[in-house]
Amino acid sequence: MSGNYASIVARLMSGSRCSLPVVLWSLVGCLLMLRIYSLLPHKDALSRELQNHPGKHFVDLREFEEEENLRIPPPRGKRSPRATKRRPKRMTTFINEFLDDSSQLRHIFFPDIKMAIDPTKHKDNDSSYYYPGRIWLDTEGNPIQAHGGGILYDKRSRMYYWYGEYKDGPTYHAHKKGAARVDIIGVGCYSSKDLWKWKNEGVVLAAEKTNETHDLHKSNVLERPKVIYNENTRKYVMWMHVDSANYTKASVGVAVSDSPTGPFNYLHSKRPHGCDSRDMTVFQDDDGVAYLVYSSDDNRELHVGPLTEDYLDVTRVMRRVLVGWHREAPALFKHKGIYYMITSGCSGWAPNEAMAHAAESILGPWATMGNPCVGGNKILRQTTFFAQSTSILPIPRLPGYFLFMADRWNPANLSDSRYVWLPMRVAGLADQPLEFEFRFPLWQRVSIYWHKRWRLPHGSSG
Repeated sequence: MSGNYASIVARLMSGSRCSLPVVLWSLVGCLLMLRIYSLLPHKDALSRELQNHPGKHFVDLREFEEEENLRIPPPRGKRSPRATKRRPKRMTTFINEFLDDSSQLRHIFFPDIKMAIDPTKHKDNDSSYYYPGRIWLDTEGNPIQAHGGGILYDKRSRMYYWYGEYKDGPTYHAHKKGAARVDIIGVGCYSSKDLWKWKNEGVVLAAEKTNETHDLHKSNVLERPKVIYNENTRKYVMWMHVDSANYTKASVGVAVSDSPTGPFNYLHSKRPHGCDSRDMTVFQDDDGVAYLVYSSDDNRELHVGPLTEDYLDVTRVMRRVLVGWHREAPALFKHKGIYYMITSGCSGWAPNEAMAHAAESILGPWATMGNPCVGGNKILRQTTFFAQSTSILPIPRLPGYFLFMADRWNPANLSDSRYVWLPMRVAGLADQPLEFEFRFPLWQRVSIYWHKRWRLPHGSSG
């Protein structure tokens, strides 16, 4: 057979001057198909692996197709004053129902305290399970207050620290057309060894109650605090979005501490690179260089720039990325040398469709790969499971798997906003091919999988 194949190739090459390119391109095509096939997840192979190593993976393939049967309820005779005021002119949608605090679907979006996740109560069939959207209690039995936050893994103490907005106060509107808000209380901190049981470490950066000119005066805005550790200075550095009540200050604030549990000392605020800054995050690369990523130009674009060596300021270097895309709530991570980012659209408290982006350099160019949400149903995927991205954490000892953290905001009662934590995987081909270059390796798809209930495998969180 090999002799016949060699003679056929010889005849093709001798019969036409165009045959050699044809043969070469045919071989390239075969190699490309083999490469694509190798990247695609094969269900039979993965199923066998799950059977042979049941503790290795935390996502069951059968749950990938988990569907949610949501239906618009029939019209009611009466509506709450809040719902009547913002009643849509057209037929109601699930987003309208989500925003309506008197909706008949309220228990689906915001289950009551009876359904709370309580890590102090151990049940054989209910231990260590995440339930996205349910109230989550700390080890003292109180709802966790760490909204818009992020998690730091501290190598020195081998503990996880979850920082976020402490919103345990009344929700109100600063003026008639103003956004729903809560007076600044501060940044809450919780510690954990397993990412499930969280101990309240208190408010590690508190609001200023008397000095009205202070950035952190209770009447102002403090959002999306993120903490990174500087090996050189041995300081824990917190960056956050600070703003005035009408969102015209549009700045970042910086605080520092000797301990992950604070107290943090507030240093200053500024408009980075002379630009307005709203939703933001910080990202620490493998080489220790840290970057600030923030929405700017009235949320029309994102800006990316490295921090100084002490992490207390930005350098002069800055790149504009995703220009004209109107994205916010950036959450970054790195996998196999490629930078990935999840962002949300700009629609206030209303949930919208997430987008995944990728780049070979954190300074760009960044390419958009489409909606990463998988499972549930169409409306869940189009609303990022009725939540908004805030941070992404690699799962130890599970290469290619990450913990996607998001907030399900409750504009009627911001202190009752919920957490949506879901498994995320980087594998397979991106849905939308990248057009600006064609080369190996092909970038992989980012997938956030919907689950009503799920948990990490034992031993994977530490």
